[in-house]
Amino acid sequence: MKKLLIIALILSSIQIFAQTNEGVVQYTRTTYWTKMNNQLSYLSKQEKERMTYMFAGKDDWKVYTTLYFNENESRYIDSDEKPEEDEGYAGRKEEFSVNRNFAKNTMTDVFEMLGKTYIIEDSLQMPNWKILNDIKEVAGHICMKAMIEDPIKNQKIIAWFAQDIPLNAGPERLWGLPGLILELDINDGTVTIIASKIEFKKLNQELALPKKLKGKKINEAEYKDMQIKFIKEKTKEERNPFWFLRY
Repeated sequence: MKKLLIIALILSSIQIFAQTNEGVVQYTRTTYWTKMNNQLSYLSKQEKERMTYMFAGKDDWKVYTTLYFNENESRYIDSDEKPEEDEGYAGRKEEFSVNRNFAKNTMTDVFEMLGKTYIIEDSLQMPNWKILNDIKEVAGHICMKAMIEDPIKNQKIIAWFAQDIPLNAGPERLWGLPGLILELDINDGTVTIIASKIEFKKLNQELALPKKLKGKKINEAEYKDMQIKFIKEKTKEERNPFWFLRY
């Protein structure tokens, strides 16, 4: 009887772990354009005035994003679902897919830039996170705070990760913390990515890449060089590069 009880407890523990190491996270990604423009010191006065007029007092732009994950892989994409206030917007959805294989230590990211589709294929390089002592609740989970900087885009990024979901995955192109990342804050709230719903379930083909990926293949170093060159060009033109480049 005692042996049966021990076996039942072991099987129960395995089942609980299986239920929390695979599933999907829904995020809301909000960009505050006026705040971003005010931070970009190289923008011309004319450009700032034009953008202020265009947003007409409503500068928070929301999109929904989705992260599929298990203990070995993750896939992050923009959702087809639109916030209610953006129902009338009928813009074309660009190619965007961030794919991580932690077991094989590889990435395959697909994105569109200036009308061209690129496929980044490379090995994963561990991000240089600094873990801090702060904690807060996100989507029902107690999360710890971590920080990293992006020198190319001049960003300070704060992440909140759930230690009770001990997986490497996260939204955007960020990963590598000892817990699933449930919130990102880029440059003091200029862009926020916040988990609204977490569903633990068995995935089917959600993590699978299309059999044929169309686009120009590059590596991570080439992608960084592209970003640096493009940001320099737009800085010289006194324009916001993040109209065309994901912030």
